[in-house]
Amino acid sequence: MVELQVTNSPFNQEQVELLNRLIPTLTDGQRLWLGGYIAAFQAGVVTPQTDLIGQSAVAAPVSAPAVSREVTVLYGSQTGNSIGLSKKLGKKLEEQGLQVTLSSMGDFKPNGLKKIENLLIVVSTHGEGEPPDNAIPFHEFLNSKRAPKLDGLRYSVLALGDTSYEFFCQTGKDFDKRLQELGATALVPRVDCDVDFDEPAASWMNDVLASLSSTTATAGAVTTEAITAAVSGGESEYNRTNPFKAEVLENLNLNGRGSDRETRHIELSLEGSNLDYEPGDSLGVFPENHPRLVDELIAAMGWNADERVTVNKSGDQVSVYEALLRHYEITAVTKPVAEQLAKLSPGNELTALLANDSEFRNVMNSCDLLDVVQDYALKGIPAAQFLAVLRKIPARLYSIASSSKSFPEEVHLTVRTVRYEARGRQRYGVCSVHLAERIEAGDTLPVYIQHNPNFKLPENPDTPIIMVGPGTGVAPFRSFLGEREETGAEGKTWLFYGDQHFATDFLYQTEWQRWLKDGVLTKMDVAFSRDTEQKVYVQHRMLEHSKELYQWLQEGASVYICGDEKKMAHDVHAALITILQQEGGLSPEQAADYMTRLQQEKRYQRDVY
Repeated sequence: MVELQVTNSPFNQEQVELLNRLIPTLTDGQRLWLGGYIAAFQAGVVTPQTDLIGQSAVAAPVSAPAVSREVTVLYGSQTGNSIGLSKKLGKKLEEQGLQVTLSSMGDFKPNGLKKIENLLIVVSTHGEGEPPDNAIPFHEFLNSKRAPKLDGLRYSVLALGDTSYEFFCQTGKDFDKRLQELGATALVPRVDCDVDFDEPAASWMNDVLASLSSTTATAGAVTTEAITAAVSGGESEYNRTNPFKAEVLENLNLNGRGSDRETRHIELSLEGSNLDYEPGDSLGVFPENHPRLVDELIAAMGWNADERVTVNKSGDQVSVYEALLRHYEITAVTKPVAEQLAKLSPGNELTALLANDSEFRNVMNSCDLLDVVQDYALKGIPAAQFLAVLRKIPARLYSIASSSKSFPEEVHLTVRTVRYEARGRQRYGVCSVHLAERIEAGDTLPVYIQHNPNFKLPENPDTPIIMVGPGTGVAPFRSFLGEREETGAEGKTWLFYGDQHFATDFLYQTEWQRWLKDGVLTKMDVAFSRDTEQKVYVQHRMLEHSKELYQWLQEGASVYICGDEKKMAHDVHAALITILQQEGGLSPEQAADYMTRLQQEKRYQRDVY
């Protein structure tokens, strides 16, 4: 810290000496409190006689606050990250004496927006720059002619995304831009977070709390450490930043001999973790990169595999090999990483490629880090400098395929192995091949629970449910039916399942048959696309049973979709629209409104990727 001097500050010598003795002794929270106190003093909210003695001293006497002490926190989330962050933010705001309204965007009545003075938005981006499902109505309202002028609104946006996608944090950017257009004023600038969001999210929270504290004269210690702990999910000992090492109990291939596919059923022990989950939640798994790719990358760069490098802000050091195996992403190259690599090797063709965004993404769609190193002659960059610009390897989220009531202290996954060849070299799905080839019973995996309130069974156990899950998308429905069996739920259940071949690719066939026999599963329709001359998929089976499916919807059934977002989920949605028009006599617009209402009523939920 640079010391204050008379020459570099507006203070006299005595004040400089006092401040230089005081400031280094202050905690982050005390500095934040003092900043808010001074701002309140300048605004006339506190008097010079305000008591500053004691750790818990508050600013008094206090006149009417300069602005509202009410804060609305809205979240838009597909997998649950935004929800978790919003809850932690709400808790910290309440600790500062603020009145907090915390709501999903899907539950928020947008007409009340003009009554709000302080708005904080935490939102992820889904798919190709689209809002998450529960943010769609609010997003559409803000961008419609019905959106009011918001000259009195102060706001800030925390955007979650993934820099490997073209439209990084697009939904957060959309909200930020639109709120400005409507006249709102930013409390603090928007922060865009990559998959490793803990530190930037904590910093944003810190800035928001400081801004609100200074303008509302709220007092109390707010520390960066406390915020970071909250962001990381402090209620549980094990979380995303402190994963539990779960022992592998079983690792089986579900596909039959002769199948083109390999799907692993993996059972993990949660004994001793105190981790809990509900049907619809996901398990985060931290994988390792393929050792062959690590070796090839080290050889291509001419590095010493045993050289020690620092891998985090705590200063922990591991070998270059270990760092590439367990700490850094090397199978995808995002634009921010490529930009940093270009700076380390100026003058090469990578700089020119970066100038054309569409060409860059087309090239990188089929490249891993080894390709980039070889294609753009990056050899010669020291390992420590090179690794310092790489992105940390992100966890992979898998829909949980078990009910904790059926399998206490266990969690099950259904993972399809990804292998393919490109540019004359074998490529691997990072986590799926790690699980398929290098994990056996008795090994451990670092895992955490990702709660997902957006994909949950109906509260009323008598509610009928329709489940659409081709391939590994069937995983959460194994969890759903296991739960309903254990709880004795009596609502009707209907599963649409599809894959390539009946004989080799019918995942969990005996379990579905048992549940059909016992009445836990009321009805099941299957589509095996390669067993017929014309390919048949789950949406075709839905259309074949359109009259009965429409009747289930009229009876109040909830619909759940899990699986591929890019094609399957769109095709299934289109099938539902067709059924509403065909059986309900609705126009295309009315059918679209019907689906929107289902979504708002939480009767249409999707877990798509």
